[in-house]
This record gives sequence, structure tokens and C-alpha cells, in this order.
Amino acid sequence: MHVSSLSLRDFRNYAAADIEPGLGSVVLVGSNGQGKTNIVEAINFLATLGSHRTSIDSALIRQGSDAAIVRVNLAHDGRTILLEAQLNRNGANKAQVNHSAAKLRDFPRYISTVIFAPEDLMLIRGEPAGRRKFMDDLIIQRTPRLAGVVADYDRVLKQRNTLLKTARVKDIDAGNLSTLDIWDERLIALGTEITGERRRLLTDLAGPLAQAYEAIAGSDHAVSIELKTSIEAEHNPQAYAEAFKNLLETGRVQEIERGITLVGPHRDDVEFGLNTLPAKGYASHGETWSYALSLKLAAARLLRSESVLGDPILILDDVFAELDSARRQRLAEAVADFEQTFITAAVAEDVPAQLMKHVFHVKKGTIEFGTNNA
Repeated sequence: MHVSSLSLRDFRNYAAADIEPGLGSVVLVGSNGQGKTNIVEAINFLATLGSHRTSIDSALIRQGSDAAIVRVNLAHDGRTILLEAQLNRNGANKAQVNHSAAKLRDFPRYISTVIFAPEDLMLIRGEPAGRRKFMDDLIIQRTPRLAGVVADYDRVLKQRNTLLKTARVKDIDAGNLSTLDIWDERLIALGTEITGERRRLLTDLAGPLAQAYEAIAGSDHAVSIELKTSIEAEHNPQAYAEAFKNLLETGRVQEIERGITLVGPHRDDVEFGLNTLPAKGYASHGETWSYALSLKLAAARLLRSESVLGDPILILDDVFAELDSARRQRLAEAVADFEQTFITAAVAEDVPAQLMKHVFHVKKGTIEFGTNNA
């Protein structure tokens, strides 16, 4: 799969921008703050239904505008499809597929991306929420219908927490909260499915992760990836659901006292291991970069092996400047066979020569096709 054309209207710093990227590597060159990342952010938004830089959709709308439009033509195996998203400052966002009204959450059925940005170092070093989002974004790209499951879980969790807080304020006895039982059933059903998909993902990701780390770091280290759940149970849906139910029942008084749900997929984490130690806290700066890059490359290769859409669109946002020459070259070799890779760079010389296939220069919200050394 590849982007054959991209059109932006009132997105970030672009009043209007149109680009026909081409196959293979697409390099966006420009000084910081000119709008390079905004271009790849727009593409990634359609696949993940969010930004890798902000959780607020309105931040993607150009200042002074009421709406932003992202329009992408995709091509794969002789077929084309047009996706259009309208992000509204007021009111719900809108979507179209081939000019017909659609739901935005259906877009992952048509487009798949894997993005690596400097912020992804926090996958290794940061808080569990980022690692949970990484898993959930990936399980949705593997199985797009799970977008609804994840959204429903978040909605049920919010409703349940509201009820717990109300019980705390009104001093309602835990035994008189029959309404909570209904939310518990939904939370357990949705949470069991999400956890099962996360386990399957990490199992399938382990092999590609080890291969990617060796390819990028240039050495064979023992890497591992393990789900750390807040619910201890055998790895089957029935056992997990029963354990989930028991913990909710036995912990109800404490949950009312605190006004939050204390167990479930929203409390889980992932442990990335490197040579038998947790990468978080033990990996060096270079090892952390290699690990995070390997994680994204492994995700891209996993999606490639499963998807009827072909290769995911690979995005490397401001990556090469942080790598030494050896890692730059190894990364270039690792991504060379992807159908389309978008690369942003402040300095063209940071990008290995074999990736300088299609070069665009970005300056103050304008995009111009250029030569390698322009």
C-alpha cells in the first residue's frame, strides 16, 4: 500500500498543500517548525485515529479555521481508494470513503501505518499508558473491528468510575449497587477480549522484535516482551474473566473509597527485556534508541505478514539525526524493501544516500519537489 496523493486543507500550519509522494522512500527536508512532521502526522491520523503528538483533535486545525481536511488517495495491487477526514473544532468529525459517508473508526480497514518519532523513546522509558496505547493501536490495525471494542471499554470504564464516585459521595453501601453489576459484566467481557488480543500480539511480536534488534543494533542481544497484567489468571479467556469478576467483587469497597476501577486492561503494562534485565532503567541511550526502533520495525513486519493491504506505510520522523553512521546505514537497509517510507529530516545529509529517492523541501507551510542536494 502507498499514498499516491495527499491533500491538506487548514491542517496545522497548512492553509493548502498537495503532494504526490511516489513509491519507495519519500524524504521531507526542512528546518524545525516548518511543517515536515505535520505532513506525516496527517497520514498517520487516518490509520490510528489520533495524533502521535497530541490527544486533542482541535490542535490539528489551523488557527483561525473551523475545520481541517485530510484527503488521501491510496493505491495497492492495482486498486485505489480515497479517504477523506474532516476534523471539526465544534461538533463531531466527519469521514468519507470514495466520496460516500463513512465512520472515521472504519479507516484502519483501508490504511495501515507504523510511525517512529523521538517521542517513542518513552515507550521504553516512560509510563505504562504509552505502552498500552502502542499495543491497542497495533491490535486495531491487525483487527480493525477492535477499534469499537477498545472505545466501548473506555466508555464503560468511564461510566463505572462515575458510579463509584457517586457512591462514595452519597455514602451508598457496596451491597446496594446493583447497577454496578451491569457495568461489571460489560467491563469483564470487553476487557477479556482486549487482554487476549494483547497477549496474542506480544507473542507474535517476539520473533520479529529479536530479528529487528539484531538488524539495527548490529549485535545479537536477548530481547523479550511480556504483558504484565493487573489480573493474575491462566492464559485463557474463561479463567481471566472469572479472575476479573472475583477481583471486582472483592475489591468493591476499596474501589468505592477511591472512586476508581482498580483492575483491568487499563492498569496493565508491558515489560521490555534486554539481556535478562528490564530495558527501562538499564538500557543505555543507544540501546534505548535501538530497542524503540526495533519495536516499530517489528510491528511493521508483523502487519506486512498479515495484512491484505500489503506493506504498512512506514514513517520515520526526525530519526536519522539521533543515530551514528553505522546505525543510520543499518536502518536504511532494514527499511529499503518497504513499499513506501516517509522520512523527515532537518538536514538532508543525515539521511543515507540510498533513501534519497523522492525529496521534498518544506518551508513555512509550503512543499516543493527538489533534488537530492537542493
